Amino acid sequence: MPLAVRIGAVSWMPRLLPAIVRTDKALQGATGGRLTILDVAGLPNLMLTTIGRRSGQPRSNPLLCVPDGDRILIAGSYFGGPKEPLWVKNLEANPAVTARYAGRVHQLTARRLDGAERARAWRTMVDTWPNFTRYEQRTQREIKVFELVPRS
Repeated sequence: MPLAVRIGAVSWMPRLLPAIVRTDKALQGATGGRLTILDVAGLPNLMLTTIGRRSGQPRSNPLLCVPDGDRILIAGSYFGGPKEPLWVKNLEANPAVTARYAGRVHQLTARRLDGAERARAWRTMVDTWPNFTRYEQRTQREIKVFELVPRS
């Protein structure tokens, strides 16, 4: 993981994100979802599928995630880039999502965390991926944090 932390901290990483996502999607497609770039780095991850708020079409994005008890935490960090990732707006428009996580597909509901609840979740996330702190320093926006829980 130390190499992954160093690579994730590089200031120009946000510019490479589209290529990284394309490569990760191709790798997951070729392996039937059994292998991801984040797996290679030893980091927890999922493939989040949201419904496009304008198109109504499914949109999938590989994300670093943090398992936390019965929930999974995700952040719209975009490596600390100035813009929020598009999946965040889709998630806010329709919180019913699917995620391929730990080899299984899960039906989940997302909820944005704010205030003290976000602060606690953020600390948990930083414990897993210290670069979240750097991402927060790189951007003027507050990075949105969501919890994913099983749909009832």
